[in-house]
Amino acid sequence: MPDTKPMFERVALIGIGLIGSSLAHAIRRQGLAGEIVISTRSSETLKRAEELGLGDRFEPDPARAVEDADLVVLSIPVGACGAVAERIGPHLKTGAILTDAGSTKASVVRDVAPHVPEGVHFIPGHPIAGTEQSGPDAGFTSLFEGRWAILTPLPGTDPAALEKLTAFWTACGSKVDTMDPAHHDRVLAIVSHLPHIIAYNIVGTADDLETVSKSEVIKYSASGFRDFTRLAASDPTMWRDVCLANREAILEMLGRFSEDLAALQRSIRWGDGDALFDLFTRTRAIRRSIIEAGQEVDAPDFGRHPEIAKPGE
Repeated sequence: MPDTKPMFERVALIGIGLIGSSLAHAIRRQGLAGEIVISTRSSETLKRAEELGLGDRFEPDPARAVEDADLVVLSIPVGACGAVAERIGPHLKTGAILTDAGSTKASVVRDVAPHVPEGVHFIPGHPIAGTEQSGPDAGFTSLFEGRWAILTPLPGTDPAALEKLTAFWTACGSKVDTMDPAHHDRVLAIVSHLPHIIAYNIVGTADDLETVSKSEVIKYSASGFRDFTRLAASDPTMWRDVCLANREAILEMLGRFSEDLAALQRSIRWGDGDALFDLFTRTRAIRRSIIEAGQEVDAPDFGRHPEIAKPGE
C-alpha cells in the first residue's frame, strides 16, 4: 500500500456485489481510503463481506455507514437507489461526494437528487465493467483496469469534487469520461442493455423449443450460444431494474433493431447474398475497432476457454 495520505479518510460502500467488492479491493490496493465502511441489506452478504475482509467496519444500517464518510458509493440495483438515498440523506456530511455505479443515469438523478442535502456533492457515475458473476465473492482488484467510468455531473456541480471523483476512478484503473445523463442512457441502451435483452430472449427461446431438447442445447452449444448464455446469466434483479429505469431508450433501440432484423429476414428470404455480405463485413469491422480500442483481446474463441475462464484473467 502506498505511504501517501489516502484520497478519502472514510469511504462508505452501499452494496457489496461485484462492483462494490471490486471497489473495496481496488481501494485497499491503492490506499485510497483510511477506512472502508460496508453496508448491505442482506445480513448473510454482510457477514460474507466481513469474512472476506473487504472493509474495516460493517453496518447493516446504511444511515450509520455513511456518517462522516467523505465518499459514498451506491453500488446497488438502480431501482433501490431512491429509497436508500432517502434513508441516508440526513446523515450525509457536508462536503461529502455521493456517487453511484448504476447502468442508467436519468432514473438515478430523478430518484436520488431530491434527497441530497445542500452541501453534498452528488455526481452520478457508471463504471462500464463487469462479469456475469455477482455477490461479494465475485469482486477482483483489476475489474476496472482499462475500462471506462462515465460520470454525468449535474448543472452546478463543484469542479473540485468532480476532479476528485475523476481522480478516484483513475486510481482504480479506469479511463474517465463525462456526458449528459440522457445521452448516457441512449448510448448504453445500444451497447449494453439491448445486447443483454437479446441474450435473455435467445436463451429463453432455446429453453422453450419443443423440437430440440434442453440436453441437446447444452451439449451442442457452439461458441455463439455460449456467449449469449454468459450475458443471460447476469443478475436478474439488476437487469429487471435497468429495463424499467431506461425503458424509453431501450424501446427506441429495440424498435431500430426490429426494423433491421426485418430487413435481414428479407435478405435471407430472397437470397440477397450481396446484402448479407455487406452487413457481415460492416459488423466485422466493428469487432476489429473494439479490439484496437483495447476493449477486447484478439484471441481465439474471444479469449474465453473453460479451463481459464476465471474473473480477472
